[in-house]
Amino acid sequence: MKARDVMVSPVVTVGENETVREAAKLLIAKRISAVPVVDGSGKLVGIVTEADLLHRAESGTVRPVSWWLSLISGDRALAEYYVKSHAMKVKDVMTRDVKTADPETPLYEIADLFEEEHIKRVPIVSKGGDLVGIVSRANIIQAVASARPKLEVSLSDAAIRKNLLEELKKQPWSHVHRLNVTVAGGIVDLWGFVESEKERQAITVAAETISGVTGVNDHLMRKPEFIY
Repeated sequence: MKARDVMVSPVVTVGENETVREAAKLLIAKRISAVPVVDGSGKLVGIVTEADLLHRAESGTVRPVSWWLSLISGDRALAEYYVKSHAMKVKDVMTRDVKTADPETPLYEIADLFEEEHIKRVPIVSKGGDLVGIVSRANIIQAVASARPKLEVSLSDAAIRKNLLEELKKQPWSHVHRLNVTVAGGIVDLWGFVESEKERQAITVAAETISGVTGVNDHLMRKPEFIY
């Protein structure tokens, strides 16, 4: 699946010259945790998240500045924090370094982006620079929840065995040369040695996902460790 298959569109946005109060009201009204920020031409220029609004003068959540914090952070960082906590315009509090993707980006790349950048959503921008959607972690979970089971295909035992062995040969973790697979009446029996319990589990999962398989019997054993 790709970003275009799960993204939310059209996207709720806020203008960079809107007030922080309006942005906060928008988050509440739309029940969202972040809103992309656009300029006068509708181009993405930033994003405002709940985290950006946690420490604000209006809510009395501004951290007091102690002498040691001033010493560690420096005047520049303290000035930046003051702007973040007191500014009235969205453009002054928004996060400017926004990670984006295009509609054709595979979902696994977006999932990687979530993990690597510690973010929860990615605006989707077209090749021309237009904001066309947004993908959140929740959208990927929704894709998992809405996935339809594969149609069962009636395959011969020989075809099931062939498909499973081909799948295992493609996996870098599988030591397929140590394995044997027998299939009778759609039931797979796994024989041989594995390096770890995780490899055993992965082989069993691979067998269970092959079309036509009705059951899996695990006879795998841990590879013996020779002591010299």
